Amino acid sequence: MARPSVEVERRQQILQATCESIATLGFRGVRVADVAKGAGVSSGTVHYYFESKDALLHAAFAFNFENSLRRRDWILDAKESPRAHLHHLVSSYLPSGPETITAWRVWVELWAAALGSAELQALNDSVYETWRNLVRGTVDAAREEGTLNVDNDEGDLTDMLLGMLDGLAIQALVGSSHVTRERMLEVCDAFIDSIMVPNAELVENANRNM
Repeated sequence: MARPSVEVERRQQILQATCESIATLGFRGVRVADVAKGAGVSSGTVHYYFESKDALLHAAFAFNFENSLRRRDWILDAKESPRAHLHHLVSSYLPSGPETITAWRVWVELWAAALGSAELQALNDSVYETWRNLVRGTVDAAREEGTLNVDNDEGDLTDMLLGMLDGLAIQALVGSSHVTRERMLEVCDAFIDSIMVPNAELVENANRNM
């Protein structure tokens, strides 16, 4: 009865090692032997779970994304306003700390590899659309509660924020002297505040309705 859980755990162990190898060696530089060493298993064990190196790498990209979403569950579960959710999402997106830096390096490698792979392009479309819908849902919630302060379409606002996040995060990741993590957070937070009703106005409206 314990076998299925052991296999799930082993598979996740291999995928985590694959993500770390991609982050360190790059998509094209990873060997199955590198993954096996990182996971503490044999190359044969890796091949038991994944029939080819491509299958392993593609599964690792999906695994990386699923982990990224899981790390943000607490944000959407929190009983907070859409504004607070957006600020928390931005903060969680910063390439800071080993876990998020590894995740970001894997993302960048996926995008680079997808330039020459229709399969990876499809994978990127699938996983990124899930992320876009998550952010779009928060922007929609702000519109529904009347706290969006602009007339732009919610989808446009979502793409503006995501484009800003991705571009600035890559610059921060490569060590830009101008776009630091602190600068990225400052710019993205300022954008969110610019499209939302000012907090002072919210307080004034609440007092008027009492």
